[in-house]
Order: sequence, then C-alpha cells, then structure tokens
Amino acid sequence: MVAGNFIVNFEDRQKKLVSAMQAKGLEGIALNAGPSLTYLTGLHFHLSERPVVAYFTPGSPPVIVLPELEAGKLAGVTYPIQEFTYGEQPDTWGRVFNEALLAAELNGKKLGVEPRRMRFLELSYLNTGKLKINLVSGAECLEEIRIYKDNTEIEAMQTAVKIAQDAIRAVIPLIKPGITERELAAELTIQLLRHGSDSQLPFTPIVASGPNSANPHAFPSDRGLQWGDMLIIDWGASVGGYYSDLTRTFSLGEIDNEMSTIGQVVKDANQAAREIAAPGIAAQEIDRAARQVIKTAGYDQYFIHRTGHGLGLESHEPPYIRDGNPRLLEPGMTFTIEPGIYIPGRGGVRIEDDVVMTKKGLHSFSDLPREVQLLDI
Repeated sequence: MVAGNFIVNFEDRQKKLVSAMQAKGLEGIALNAGPSLTYLTGLHFHLSERPVVAYFTPGSPPVIVLPELEAGKLAGVTYPIQEFTYGEQPDTWGRVFNEALLAAELNGKKLGVEPRRMRFLELSYLNTGKLKINLVSGAECLEEIRIYKDNTEIEAMQTAVKIAQDAIRAVIPLIKPGITERELAAELTIQLLRHGSDSQLPFTPIVASGPNSANPHAFPSDRGLQWGDMLIIDWGASVGGYYSDLTRTFSLGEIDNEMSTIGQVVKDANQAAREIAAPGIAAQEIDRAARQVIKTAGYDQYFIHRTGHGLGLESHEPPYIRDGNPRLLEPGMTFTIEPGIYIPGRGGVRIEDDVVMTKKGLHSFSDLPREVQLLDI
C-alpha cells in the first residue's frame, strides 16, 4: 500500500504489533485517530465529535469502527479489515461499538490503549453495555515498534529536512527590521508548502525575536524585528506524514559580547552531544554532554529543557534525550539535538538538528550552519 510517495507493508507492521502485545501479555490494542493508527493502517482521521476506533488482536484482521462518511477511506486498503459504520444518530453508536468488540472477541479481555491519545469519548464506548473490558496502557507496545525507523521512514524524514532547509534559505532574505514575527512565520509556512511539504505541518513555525527569544515555545506575535535582535526560528516540514524539526538562531546586525558568547556555547553543546552519540549510548548521556558544556560556561540555570526528543510521525515521541532516561540508543532511532540558553528579558539561542542512529554512528539529516548567523542588513 502506498503512503504518501512511499510503499509501506502495513501487514508487517501489524504483525510486529501482535508480537509486542503478546510479549506484554495484552490480548488487544484499541487505537483512536492519531499517528499510531496511521502507522499501522495508513489511514488518516481527524479527532472530532465522531469517534473512530480500531482494534488489533492476535490471529484476526483489524476491526475498525468509523462514521459512514469516512468509510470511503477504506477503498484503497490492501490488507484484510472488518468495518463497522454508524450514522448521525449518537444513540445508535454504542450498539455498533459493542458489535465491533464482539467481532474482535475482546469481551473480558485485557485491552491496551494509548494514554496520551485515547479520549474519554472513545473510552466511554469501550465500557458500555454488558461487555467487560480490562483497559491498560499499551504505550510500551507501540513505542517498541514505532521507535525503530526503517529505510522508507528515514528517507521520508531526510526529505522533510531538505524541504525545511530549502524553505528557510528562501526566507532569510526577508529577515529585516520592521517585519513582524507573524509575517515571517506566514512566509515560512508558504515556503514550506512551495518546496514540497505536506499541508499538515508538524507545528506552527516559532519565530521569536528580541526578548521573546528567551521563551523556548514563543508564539509568533505582531512584534516587529529590530536592529540588534536575537532571532530564534523553529520550524519543520512533513513528507508522507514524517516530520522534520529544526531550529537556528540569527542576529540582526552585531550583538553584544555576552550574547555572542552564548551563541558559541550553545554551538559547542550541540557538537558535544552529537559527538558522544553512538549505538549503545544512553539517552541521558547525550543530555549530560550538552549540559556539561553549558554548565562549565556558567549558564546551566538558563538551559531549561531537555536536549532532545524523538521524531517521526509526531514532532515529539520516544526516545526522549533527557537526564534520567537510561534508554540505550540503537540503529533506526531518530531524534533531535537542541540545546539552548535563554536569558529572561534579553534573548536566547537554540540550535536544533535532526539525527538518526546508524550501525556506524550518528548521522545528521540537517547541515545548515550551526553558529548564530549574523544578518548584515
């Protein structure tokens, strides 16, 4: 089956899920609309007032409950699937969900769900009528199959990085005093789409200037850029549903000595994290390597987030590159490295790369300059 421009064998993915379920003692997994359902089926649904739930059980085809108006999406499915549809009368939906649970033979069984995704709406239909379902977390099962990217997924992510880098290059000439953060974010969004990104971006680009750049997750405002500003831009593209997530920092003209020093420290921290990363290294060791550089420079109190996070069908997913995470990094894992320093009221610097662990070591998808880029206006 084709997902985006990439051919994916969803039956193989479903078999891997079954193996993971059996290893964890689960008798089924229930997924609502979201990245895991797309990963296993290639089907895309928005979370809405009309619930969509798919059940995966050993030895049987997936069972899916969905509104009649969404049923046309199953036309291109190339693997066996049982469908149960409902109309616009909510008082009939419980009956359809019960029929689906019986078809999946889940009455009295232990059923895993995604704690971060499953809503009360869907949960209410899993616990209606006379059926008794033992609901538990299925997060570990899903993590174990999604955390390892195959060549198709890695190719999609590399393409998403290229699109993102091409888009920012097209936007840089527009970075001048007077343009607002909101205008710059809008232009970057247009360039991402023009250069080939899926219309569903990973997130709204972050464009944060001057004192706003001290907020790691600032939202683009109507503030006009000014001479001497630090400017953080955090953006990404999507290809076949797979994301890129990059950050670079710019200065509008010359900056003071301390902000220049901070820029070099963050660049060095990014490099230290990339250099220590290798197969078998714990995620926490990468965080510690970046954090030690910043601590030595005297800015550890201003590094207020983890060094990175996993990347794939979600902009944030396992593995999380943070202190206290002993997870060993293995080939096929994709994640970000993004140390930052943020001085309240003045500005900040963040440098973020997208990387993949290979058998030979770490490979960076991104190759834009990592120093603070001085824009000579």
